[in-house]
Amino acid sequence: MPPRARTAWFRTLGQLALILAAAALVGVLIRHPWQVVTFAALAVVAWHYWRLRRLLTRLTARQRHTPPLGEGTWNELDRLLYRGQQEMRARKRRLIEMLRAYRAAAAALPDAIVVVERNSQRIQWFNEAAHGLLHLQHPQDINTPIAHRLQPLQLSHWLAAGRNADPLEVTSPWNSTVTLSLRLIPYSENLWLLIARDVTRLLQLEQMRRDFVANVSHELRTPLTVVHGYLDILDPNEHPDWAPMLAEMQRQSQRMTQLVEDLLTLSRLESSDHLPAEEPVAMSTMLSTLRREAVALSQNRHEVSVEDSAGVDLFGSNKELHSAFSNLVSNAIRYTPVGGHITIRFRNERPERLNSGALVKNSGVVLEVVDTGYGIPAAHLPRITERFYRVSTSRSRESGGTGLGLSIVKHVLNLHQAQLEISSEVGRGSTFSCHFGADRVRPRESLDIALP
Repeated sequence: MPPRARTAWFRTLGQLALILAAAALVGVLIRHPWQVVTFAALAVVAWHYWRLRRLLTRLTARQRHTPPLGEGTWNELDRLLYRGQQEMRARKRRLIEMLRAYRAAAAALPDAIVVVERNSQRIQWFNEAAHGLLHLQHPQDINTPIAHRLQPLQLSHWLAAGRNADPLEVTSPWNSTVTLSLRLIPYSENLWLLIARDVTRLLQLEQMRRDFVANVSHELRTPLTVVHGYLDILDPNEHPDWAPMLAEMQRQSQRMTQLVEDLLTLSRLESSDHLPAEEPVAMSTMLSTLRREAVALSQNRHEVSVEDSAGVDLFGSNKELHSAFSNLVSNAIRYTPVGGHITIRFRNERPERLNSGALVKNSGVVLEVVDTGYGIPAAHLPRITERFYRVSTSRSRESGGTGLGLSIVKHVLNLHQAQLEISSEVGRGSTFSCHFGADRVRPRESLDIALP
């Protein structure tokens, strides 16, 4: 108890003791002590009830009264109540100002912001941009179902996913030249935030970039073919002094050709939202091909082994999957010192355990490429799949890499709804894992070629 409240409490007790003592003294003088003390006690109780009634009246009427002067308990209670009311009003003013500032900021955003009630999916509030992008009208559309109001967008199934809904890109039904990106963000137990953004310009810029890369890469093919032709005509034996220069020119032109081919492949993958043709992919044949290519690229400088414990095939594009897997294998050979070990492993996904300890059925298969190479520092792992991103520029140039291999792998796996997982430790090697879902698994055909 604060000192001031303690002082007021003891002062009130002292006043009560003095009143009762005075009443007892008067009662003794008139020879009716108990009657006088009882009357005085009842008067004290009645006075306290009167003060309590005043307090309840102030609380229910929500009126502001300056606390009266005094040193008793009730005066101290009045002061504390008055101070609490002042603090609450100041806090309320600050909250209202913050709310107004947040609403003003949300209203000024160029993206459409719509607050949706979770259970009924009714619109609670929206900003000015929602009028232009989603054609919402105020106040007619307040408290109307969002799916019904935006019926041309066919959002019922998307909204049903709730917090698991992925970002959705759709063409605006009110303007066919506009592409909208929709996101659903649960930010409380009962409210969702629907954000709609005009991404037309971003998509146009991305398409321009893809077209530029594809066109430039395609145009480089012809001059490179000419350079290759003239280099093949020149015989180093006829011009011994030119031999080192011719060898370097051939090496660099081959590297440039590989870079152009990788750029064209990456451009094609980025411009596709689905696989051109899907078919069962014989994984035993694929693993045999990968091992043969790895041995040829390694030239017996590494130990290459293949493990196939999954016993199933994949469903997808054989060409694209071979491109992704061969990129992983060639990277493992390039960045593994002579005498190292490369393992190509195809296995079932390990079953996961629930908190209760029960096992979850295998969700798919994994193709892993494990090496005992230099390893990748942890700081580089988040960006390792970016195009032209290099952990070591000098080592990449020495090995002949283009910096696009992992980008191609990532896009191929995305088209197969698969994921790339990378784990590495400097000096101990790396593991690149391609995780495929159960929908990509097919029973293995008996005509598959056995592994060598």
